[in-house]
Amino acid sequence: MSLSLSAETSPVPPAPMFDEDGFLLEPAAWTIDLARDLALGEGIARLDYEHWRVLHFIRDYHARFGAAPLIRRVCRRSGLARSDVKRLFASCRSAWRIAGLPHPGEEAKTYMN
Repeated sequence: MSLSLSAETSPVPPAPMFDEDGFLLEPAAWTIDLARDLALGEGIARLDYEHWRVLHFIRDYHARFGAAPLIRRVCRRSGLARSDVKRLFASCRSAWRIAGLPHPGEEAKTYMN
């Protein structure tokens, strides 16, 4: 007896889990669609090329070093001025959440507003 799963009976992946501050608990659960949904929740209607440059840099930096990059490093790497990054994201905290990264720790979180 063989068992085949159709699209109707395929298991649904679990919804991503967030902590009490809205940070994703498991960064591997992040997807582009999730980022778009999180951006909407942060008041960003559409993520454009500049948003994605910043988000991918933050994710790559976190994967390499396990920490949040300084804003000047984000600006230098993305080629954007600090004011441009502030225009794209309401705060560093907003960018970190949309990038799907875990809670950065209480001290780092205070600098993200």
